[in-house]
Amino acid sequence: MKTISGQWNEAPGAVTLIDAHHHLWDLKANRYPFLSDQPEPHFFLGDYDAIRRNYLPDDYLRDSQAHNVLTTVHCEAEMDRSRQVAETQWLTEVNARYGFPGAIVAHAWFHTGNAEEIIAAQARFPLVRGIRSKPVTSLRPDPATPGAPGTMQDDRWLRGFALLQKYRLSWDLRVPYWHLTEAAEVAQQFPGIPIVLNHTGFPWDRSEDGLAVWRHGMEAVASQPNVHVKVSEFGLKDSAWDYESNRRVVLEAIAIFGIERCIFASNFPVAGLRVGYDRLVRSLDRMLADRSQADRDRFFWKNAASFYRLSLP
Repeated sequence: MKTISGQWNEAPGAVTLIDAHHHLWDLKANRYPFLSDQPEPHFFLGDYDAIRRNYLPDDYLRDSQAHNVLTTVHCEAEMDRSRQVAETQWLTEVNARYGFPGAIVAHAWFHTGNAEEIIAAQARFPLVRGIRSKPVTSLRPDPATPGAPGTMQDDRWLRGFALLQKYRLSWDLRVPYWHLTEAAEVAQQFPGIPIVLNHTGFPWDRSEDGLAVWRHGMEAVASQPNVHVKVSEFGLKDSAWDYESNRRVVLEAIAIFGIERCIFASNFPVAGLRVGYDRLVRSLDRMLADRSQADRDRFFWKNAASFYRLSLP
């Protein structure tokens, strides 16, 4: 097989993988409000000044060089929402020059008047496999307002969401863990739409009570056979990256979904605020040490290739 770097790394510990979720951004060529304007006050990792700079293909190749990255999936990076399709065009040009990303998860709102226009425009790009559209969520579990405009109960949002089946696109689901049971209801209503939960369902509260709520939500979404999970982004606000705490989350997520629906993803460069790429991959590889090679291949690359319909040379 061929890697995005053009070279095969034979070093001990080099993992063969598909990175199913990363970002690229060029702050000179494009505008990303959360990077270029005022910082987002509720960013889930707190201070993120370290990533408010260009992150381009050469940066990704440098970060991932210790491993054999077969291809990648780029997830929309919150570029200026008036230029949603322009981000996809830019990434298509990146692919033409660098050979990756091999697939794009683009952006489109579901509850706006031009939802179908944007979804159709995104679907015309050969690399686009899915849409990430974040529903309106609450900052904490208490003040959730189901049914408000843009939430997962909003009729207009649901009509826009249904368009994914028409255009043969998947949905990258990104919500805090206290909204997972609501997401499960959406997945049940639309069994024909492939869904992948981002970032292990964000288990931000690592107390026993917090993990119990997270686990309940994870079991709810996993009960729907059209849902996969990206085992990624274990960073916590104001906390260091901790192997044992994260190992528990990873193993529980795999037990809930089954290895056949778990997909490796790095979430770089965002995850780099807490952990290096090499340490992240080696840690996950170590967490799966008692698994068969077939299971490890599923986790690190085969499941991603199947979900995102990736062609590998």
